[in-house]
Amino acid sequence: MSKFSNTSDPRFRRWVKGSTSGGSDGCLFVASAEDGSGDVAIADSKAGPAAAVQVFNRREWAVFLAGAKAGEFDHI
Repeated sequence: MSKFSNTSDPRFRRWVKGSTSGGSDGCLFVASAEDGSGDVAIADSKAGPAAAVQVFNRREWAVFLAGAKAGEFDHI
């Protein structure tokens, strides 16, 4: 859990950030939808609590995570 909150989509209330972010205020936060849809959202804490969130469905998120774990984005 974190102290971050985002009000642009009420389905996402429990935001978490990666442990490697440390105490930085400029972090990306991730939350899963609490409506059972399986959607996952990403928000930028620098944009504030009313900032838009980027929402991915369950399959999109799984494909992204698999690519990240396989090193597909290491060159970026």
